[in-house]
Amino acid sequence: MKTIGLALLATLGLAASAQAAEPRARDLGVPFDGTPGPLNAITDVPGIEVGFKTLISGEGARVRGKGPVRTGVTAIFPRGRADARGVFAGFFAGNGNGDMTGTHWVEEGGVLETPILITGTGSVGVVRDAAFKWLADHRSGGFWYPVVAETADFLLHDMPGQHVTAQDAMDAMAAAKPGPVAEGNVGGGTGMVCNGFKGGTGTASRRLAAGDGGYTVGVLVQCNYGSANGLRIAGINVAREMDLQPRCVTKLLSPPQVFFGQAPTLCDPKKLAIADPASEEHRGSIIIVIATDAPLTPEQLKRLARRGTAGLGRLGSILADGSGDIFIAFSTANPGVDDGNWHAAADKPATLSRLPNAAINPLFTATIEGVEEAVINAMIAAKTMTGVDYWTVSALPHKQLQDVLRRHNLLVEAKK
Repeated sequence: MKTIGLALLATLGLAASAQAAEPRARDLGVPFDGTPGPLNAITDVPGIEVGFKTLISGEGARVRGKGPVRTGVTAIFPRGRADARGVFAGFFAGNGNGDMTGTHWVEEGGVLETPILITGTGSVGVVRDAAFKWLADHRSGGFWYPVVAETADFLLHDMPGQHVTAQDAMDAMAAAKPGPVAEGNVGGGTGMVCNGFKGGTGTASRRLAAGDGGYTVGVLVQCNYGSANGLRIAGINVAREMDLQPRCVTKLLSPPQVFFGQAPTLCDPKKLAIADPASEEHRGSIIIVIATDAPLTPEQLKRLARRGTAGLGRLGSILADGSGDIFIAFSTANPGVDDGNWHAAADKPATLSRLPNAAINPLFTATIEGVEEAVINAMIAAKTMTGVDYWTVSALPHKQLQDVLRRHNLLVEAKK
């Protein structure tokens, strides 16, 4: 047993090393503006911790309540699990066909008092209740409005089966830590589709120049929006130059599976299986979490959140009617100034730092660049997935992407 255990540990270690070595968009030569932080992740903003719980099980025909399961939970703690102090925050919806709980109080009071959790559409309630219980167990106070957001993993996951449990949300929060952040088919992003290809979780960061304050902006996205026909990378409609096939299955069922009235075709293994026909409208959602250590107040953070739309615009998004494009921004500056409903010194004025509006443009730029790169990182990290009823969505092919960018003289070639 000991030998088997050591072999298993060695295997897990090799798997972890392989995961750590997975290429990101910059490694492939995708060109980006701006300077990333050391991790190029939301955790480059000091204090932030991120955790995941990933649920993958079963294959074949959908049986509601049994699977197949392709979902999970992502948890973000603005100051880490051990720090109960609030953060100033701002919320914005580019298009509101989606959900993010707790934002009425963020909008009204300008303070975020809870972690941010992201999951699938069918699991918002159970995750929200688990977050409330976690807060009751770990924080002083009597009530909170947990911020829980969603995107719909209905193509690949048995979403009506509501497989996420309160314990899964607890596990995601317990796993939160600083350092590198996993991307692709992980956490709440496990079963998501982005711009027609396999999507999921992505992250990026920007470090401002010393003359602009040296602040850091970090972004984390759960990417499940858009269509292949609309995708732009480095300004190029890359999917038009790839060999694609519309939504398909790896196995036909009897009676045949149907999706939005579409009868399936068998996937051609020589082509890329995208989640939508080339002519289909943009559909889906994206959650964007923007963090900074710059001293911004709530109205400024709302302005920062709005710039998420410009980042998506670079990628070809039109913030479509069927999309829930929902953004929240927060600042870890000014600790202890306002902790919301349970502020300890509620009878005393607070002194805070605030960046003048005239100095905010570099943060706008960093946000736009970070959103653009986080989305592409999510797609680069994601792996091809077959889900319920054998529907299959291909990962964005690394070599084909490089070939397209090279043809347009945009690929950043590796230094020899």
